[in-house]
Amino acid sequence: MAGKKMVALLFVAVLVVFGADQVRSDASDHRYKDGDQVPLYANKVGPFHNPSETYRYFDLPFCFPAHMKEKKEALGEVLNGDRLVSAPYQLDFLREKDSEVVCKKRLSKEEVGQFRAAVKKDYYFQMYYDDLPIWGFIGKVDKEGKDPSDFKYYLFKHIHFDIFYNKDRVIEINVRTDPNALVDVTEDKEVDVEFLYTVKWKDTNTPFDKRMDKYSQSSSLPHHLEIHWFSIINSCVTVLLLTGFLATILMRVLKNDFVKYAHDEESAEDQEETGWKYIHGDVFRYPKYKSLFAASLGSGTQLFTLTVFIFILALVGVFYPYNRGALFTALVVIYALTSGIAGYTATSFYCQLEGTNWVRNLLLTGCLFCGPLFLTFCFLNTVAIVYTATAALPFGTIVVIVLIWTLVTSPLLVLGGIAGKNSKAEFQAPCRTTKYPREIPPLPWYRGAIPQMAMAGFLPFSAIYIELYYIFASVWGHRIYTIYSILFIVFIILLIVTAFITVALTYFQLAAEDHEWWWRSFLCGGSTGLFIYAYCLYYYYARSDMSGFMQTSFFFGYMACICYGFFLMLGTVGFRAALLFVRHIYRSIKCE
Repeated sequence: MAGKKMVALLFVAVLVVFGADQVRSDASDHRYKDGDQVPLYANKVGPFHNPSETYRYFDLPFCFPAHMKEKKEALGEVLNGDRLVSAPYQLDFLREKDSEVVCKKRLSKEEVGQFRAAVKKDYYFQMYYDDLPIWGFIGKVDKEGKDPSDFKYYLFKHIHFDIFYNKDRVIEINVRTDPNALVDVTEDKEVDVEFLYTVKWKDTNTPFDKRMDKYSQSSSLPHHLEIHWFSIINSCVTVLLLTGFLATILMRVLKNDFVKYAHDEESAEDQEETGWKYIHGDVFRYPKYKSLFAASLGSGTQLFTLTVFIFILALVGVFYPYNRGALFTALVVIYALTSGIAGYTATSFYCQLEGTNWVRNLLLTGCLFCGPLFLTFCFLNTVAIVYTATAALPFGTIVVIVLIWTLVTSPLLVLGGIAGKNSKAEFQAPCRTTKYPREIPPLPWYRGAIPQMAMAGFLPFSAIYIELYYIFASVWGHRIYTIYSILFIVFIILLIVTAFITVALTYFQLAAEDHEWWWRSFLCGGSTGLFIYAYCLYYYYARSDMSGFMQTSFFFGYMACICYGFFLMLGTVGFRAALLFVRHIYRSIKCE
C-alpha cells in the first residue's frame, strides 16, 4: 500500500510541476490588437548537421536591436541550450513592411571571416515569434567550381516573414530568404551591408489551438506511419514467434522434467539426480557482490519508473513540439522524485540477501547512475565552455541542479532506504540452500556470459531497431517525433522480449547445472543497452553528417549514459522475470 501511495503522490507532484512549467510568451494570452508588439526572440545559431553545437545568435556580427533584453528561461530551456534574446526585427501585429532596413554596417575582415566560416558549415538560425519556432539558413555556398578553393560564399541580407493570423491571434509564421539579395563574403576584405526584412500578413481559418499541428504532422505523414506500423508488426511477429516458441518448448520440457522427477522419486531414491533439480540446494545461494547487485536493481527500478512516467506525460500531450525544455524538466524533476523508489528497492533487497552494511549500499545506489552521469556532464560541459556553445550550463543552473540533488534526491533516497530496511521482508526461497556450493561442471564456450549476453541482447534489439532510427533523428537531428503511442507499444514489446529471452537462457543455464544465474540474468537482460550503443556507432558513421570534437563527444558521451540507463533498467526486468520463473519451477518439485 505504501508503494502505491508513493506512486500516486509522485504523479500528482509531477502534474503540478508541469502545470507551472508551460512556456509562456510575454503576452500570456497570445491576443493582440492592431499595431501591438508581438514578442520575437532570437535563440541560437549553429551548424545544421551538429545539433548540440549551437551558439548565441549575436555571437555572429548581426545587427543589434535598439533594446537588448534577455528572456528569463525555465530550467528545461537552459538544459536544452536555449538562450533567448530580443531579435533586431520589429514584427508588430498586422503591420506590413516592405524592404525595411534593419541596419547598415561595414563588416570588418574578421567579421567577414566569421560569416564565411558559418556559411561554410551550413549555419542556421532559430527564433521564436509568439512562441512559434522559425528558422532559416544564414547564407549559401556556390559550388560551381570543382575545387573547394573556387567555391563562393554568400550571406543572405534580406529576410521575408510571411505571418498568418486568425482574428487577434498569430497562427503561423514562415521565413524565406531572398536568393537574389546576397553579400559575397568569399574574400577577406571589408564589406558594406544593408540588412533588410519584409513582413506580409495573411488571414487564415486555422484555429489557435491547432497552430502547433503543422510541426507534429511531419512525423505522422502516411509513408512515415507505414514504416512505423511495419516496424511494430515486424516486432509483434518476432514477439509472438519467440514467446510461442519459448512457451511451447519450456512448457513441454518442464512438463517432462516434472514427470521425470516425480517418477524418479517414486522409483529409486538413490538414483543420481541430473539437470536443474540437481542444483536445488545451490540455486538460491545469494550472489557475489550483493551490495552492487541490490544497488543495480534499485537504480534499474527507479529508471523503469522514470520511463513509465515520461510515457504517461507524453501520451497526455505534455511534450508537444517545441514546448521548449519540457522533456529535460520532466527528466530532472521525476528522477529527483523517484529516488525514494531506488532507496527502498535496493535496501529492502539487500536486507533480504542478509546484507549488513545498508548505509554503504544506499550510497552505492545513489552514485551508481548519477556518478557516471555527473562525470560525463563535467567533461562535456567543459568542452562546451571551451567552444563557448549554448550547451554550456550557466553557474546558476548547475547550482539549481545541485540543490535539487541535495534537498530532494538525497533525502528521498535516505527515506526510501530507511523504509526498505524497516520492511523486514524475507527472501522467499522454495528450497533450502546447502552449506557448501556444488562445483559447476565444465561448460562449452557458448554457455559463457559474453556469448549468452550476445544472444540475449540481439532479439530485443531487433524488435526496436527500426524505431531507433526515428528517435535518433529526432534527438540528434531536426526531425520531430510525436508518435508516442507507437513508441509505447514498442517499449512494451521490448520488455516482453527481454523477459522471455532471459527466462529461456536462465532455464538452459540451470539445466546445464550452472547455479550462478543471478548476475547472468541481470547481464543478459541489460545486454540490449550494449546493442543500442553499437547502433550509435552505425548511426554516427552511416546515417548522420555529424562532425567535430564537440558534437562527437556529446553524442557518444550522452548516449553512453542513456545506454547505461537502459542496461540497468532492462537488467532489472530480466532478473525479476528470471526470479519469478526460478521460484515457480522449484516450488513445483519436492526439495529435500
